[in-house]
Amino acid sequence: MPLRRQLARTLAVTLTVAGLGLVGPAGAGADEIPKAPGHRLVPQYEGAPAQPQTVPGPAPDQHPYLAANGRSGMHADGWGSGTYPWSGPNGNAPQVTSEQMAALGGECATVTFDKEGRIVTVCGTFTGFLVKLLDPHSLATLAEYKLPQRPSTVEALTTLDFSKIFKDTSGGAYSYLDDRDRLVLADSRQHILRIAHTRTADGGWQFKVTDDWDLTGVVPHDCASWTNLYPSGECDPVTSVMPDWQGRVWWVTRQGRVGTVDPATGTIRSIRLEGEEIQNSFSVAKDGVSIVTDHALYSFGTTADGTPKTVWRQTYDRGTGTKPGSVNQGSGTTPDLFGIQDDYVAITDNADDRMNVLVYRRGADVPAADRLVCKVPVFGSGASTTDNSLISYGNSLVVENNYGYENITSLTFGRSVVGGVTRIDVRDDGSGCDTVWESGVRSPSTVPKLSTANGLLYLYTKEPNSLGVDAWYLTAVDFRTGATRWKRLVGTGVAYDNNWAPVTLGPDGTAYVGVFNGLVAVRDS
Repeated sequence: MPLRRQLARTLAVTLTVAGLGLVGPAGAGADEIPKAPGHRLVPQYEGAPAQPQTVPGPAPDQHPYLAANGRSGMHADGWGSGTYPWSGPNGNAPQVTSEQMAALGGECATVTFDKEGRIVTVCGTFTGFLVKLLDPHSLATLAEYKLPQRPSTVEALTTLDFSKIFKDTSGGAYSYLDDRDRLVLADSRQHILRIAHTRTADGGWQFKVTDDWDLTGVVPHDCASWTNLYPSGECDPVTSVMPDWQGRVWWVTRQGRVGTVDPATGTIRSIRLEGEEIQNSFSVAKDGVSIVTDHALYSFGTTADGTPKTVWRQTYDRGTGTKPGSVNQGSGTTPDLFGIQDDYVAITDNADDRMNVLVYRRGADVPAADRLVCKVPVFGSGASTTDNSLISYGNSLVVENNYGYENITSLTFGRSVVGGVTRIDVRDDGSGCDTVWESGVRSPSTVPKLSTANGLLYLYTKEPNSLGVDAWYLTAVDFRTGATRWKRLVGTGVAYDNNWAPVTLGPDGTAYVGVFNGLVAVRDS
């Protein structure tokens, strides 16, 4: 028996003993993600195919240093809109395929597409993150590059506190594909890597690091490793990287460091936001860089030498603690840049009773008293939070409720979250915002997406089940009305829990979801 399949079966037995019930279905392929019992006890498909309806409005600006909109990263473009200019599946007898990337773990979160449609992704395993080049149809691995082990994994295994892994956004979880099909990420050594994939002499593929920028001169790096199990110094992981409109590579760390790298010279500049933490990615537009910490929303520019400079800062209600469904005490959103006639930026706060969607004018010359456009409370009293980016398009925003989700053990044995999805629109005259619709869809932890070509929102959902079946669905919701159009069963059990990974729409109309054991694809027949 191949070692990979043997390890998968060993994991299945281990999880079954633990009460999670993960087993491989009869006839499953060696690389298919195994399904838990009960797969045939739940509906395979509900609803009916949707008639495509284009969503009018201007698309986000194309970033000059990112791959084409929809191909470049977790949030689809530089604005963080979560929208795609092409259609996802319309629900025509959708078929599901999957690929198991590791015996334990293997989730492929950020999915990007090169100019030929191949997938470039980073998959997290318990032995280290893997950069992978995948065939978009079969999901077969074409090339692989191993990144260093994250300190949080070492700490989790030495302390048996696995929350350290699930609440760690560093080490390559956020990455982007640039305008030359190179993946850019920060690894766990506090190095920013630019990685190209190229043909080999025999016609295969390989990854090659073309640039390596060492941040350890400005970022504390006494981090846990197998040769340094109990570090005594400070470790400040780099959580995300993005380019600005001038081509500088911006980076942020968990402990509030914000910096730039000039790719032409390798010059590194940085500042420290004392006492503030950054767990999310950030967004960029022609007018600057938008970053949210656990205390405030920032707009940044740079000084003449490339050092980050605060243009404006806006505090928000951070509440009194971390809610179940949040990584830290603060906003869980990557800022969204949007607006038809005005330049807006949106986040959510962490208010104790009900979370609010906050919309601000982002111009540098906006008076402080005029910056806030609206503050809209969402979801139920005492049960509202999100740790995912909003969807933004035109003057519209969509937010989902993640309250109650912590990690892959949160929703086992048929449990689910309270759920909720809401659309909010900024008024055309900028005088405020209005709630357009509210849906009870339960989308525990995914980054949802919108196809502007067919008008469907895509979420990854789970309903309570009295039989204890943990069934995960790709669910399509009408952007205009909030009505659920269709849902397709993707899989059952913890292996199909997406654990904060997004839905990603491929240029060929396939919807991809990173799940705990790898990657799944849903496409129309």
